[in-house]
Amino acid sequence: MTSDGHAGALVRRWRTRRHRSQLDVAVSAGISTRHLSYVETGRSTPSRAMIERICDELDVPLRDRNEIYLAAGLAPAHRERPLTDLGPARAAVDAVLAGHEPNPAVAVNVRWDVLAANRAMQRFLADLPPALAGPPLNVLRATLHPEGLARRLRDGARWRAGLLRRVRRQHERVGDPALAELLAELESYPPPPGGDGDGAADDIAVPLRLAVDGGELSFLYTVTVFGSPRDVTLDEIAVETFFPADDATREALAALAGRWVPAGQAPT
Repeated sequence: MTSDGHAGALVRRWRTRRHRSQLDVAVSAGISTRHLSYVETGRSTPSRAMIERICDELDVPLRDRNEIYLAAGLAPAHRERPLTDLGPARAAVDAVLAGHEPNPAVAVNVRWDVLAANRAMQRFLADLPPALAGPPLNVLRATLHPEGLARRLRDGARWRAGLLRRVRRQHERVGDPALAELLAELESYPPPPGGDGDGAADDIAVPLRLAVDGGELSFLYTVTVFGSPRDVTLDEIAVETFFPADDATREALAALAGRWVPAGQAPT
């Protein structure tokens, strides 16, 4: 709850964050501008149905919707289960991770802490120093920290710039204070070694290029989220899948998959 002590203050905060006027939100949500004004100033306590309509219109994350319900004196509408209790959703995450082999894939939460990773991704994260290995293991910290993957990045300055833009957009969407702290930490790291040019003229996207023994691996990535989540954990899960950007990377990943054994597991 905010220092204003009512749900409307939270509604106003999210409307301001989304750069929306009262008139715009009221019309889109099917309520009067006067009623929305009364809600935001605390003169009227919103019903559960009104909170849901306004939050849908403002794309308020489920975690923050629960705060608005509580501030209005209502029970939270959305549960927060651990990943292991998400039933078919957890099975879907596992299926994506396993099915993406031998290419790397990882499931992360809203702060990019690792929730699950396939064997291919584990290979790239296996040699992190203890300070970065977690728990929790944070993908952003592991990528940009000077002792992490940053030392292996090619064209690191360009990749860092793009990654920081993603974090800023994520923070703008969710408003998580912990994410703001992480962003400040990442921005304090020295730029990774590597050129900062514009890359190849025929690039269709900025690739992640990693130096490895005997050469370089190059990846494109996609991000997958669940549609219409009702659980807080599910609302915050994203699955990042990396694809070979060239034939050499595709062949190298297949070869690595055939000879890598996780720590503590005997070779077969």
